[in-house]
Amino acid sequence: MSSAFVGTSVRTRVRIPLTFADGYSTTAQAVTFDGLADGREHVALVLGEPGLGPDALGTPLVRLHSECLTGDVFGSARCDCGPQLREAVERITATGGILLYLRQEGRGIGLYNKLDAYALQDSGLDTYQANTELGFDEDARDYTVAAQMLAALGVGELDLLTNNPDKVRQLTALGVTVRDTVPTRVHATPDNLRYLRAKAERTGHTIRLVG
Repeated sequence: MSSAFVGTSVRTRVRIPLTFADGYSTTAQAVTFDGLADGREHVALVLGEPGLGPDALGTPLVRLHSECLTGDVFGSARCDCGPQLREAVERITATGGILLYLRQEGRGIGLYNKLDAYALQDSGLDTYQANTELGFDEDARDYTVAAQMLAALGVGELDLLTNNPDKVRQLTALGVTVRDTVPTRVHATPDNLRYLRAKAERTGHTIRLVG
């Protein structure tokens, strides 16, 4: 892990019981941090028994989940974020690991801009074209803070729960060893199929769609 991350430290640890709408429940240790590069309030949820620390045995399963108010909280069917969050919590609890909840709404462009992008999508653009039409990168997310959080938790090697190859590339460049990539399930619905197809075709997400 790069020495550039030594200034990041754990601020608070607190246990939180979690219950999802379908009745699934677990307990997470929520961890906050000081010294994150972007100054935002990102949080780690430690789930199961990951055995964290430089002397620990085993490799934790880790998910980098970008905040999605519409999907995570309101259950919007325009994306697969809510179902991916629910899936990740259960799978990480079963194996032991960490969910990093990153405050990067709309691939880093913010909530209002994301809703503006939705309006452009309604006129025919895909999710990436809409972001660039608004003057942003297709995907503005930077995972430096994720590497900082992992360093503060003593994690230098992990299995990454993702379909997004950019997360693997960025973490690797930041000095994190991604031992294995574990795909998430495909949460396709009639409302998000176009969105998922754009992710697969434009940015190489490992999503297999039928039809």
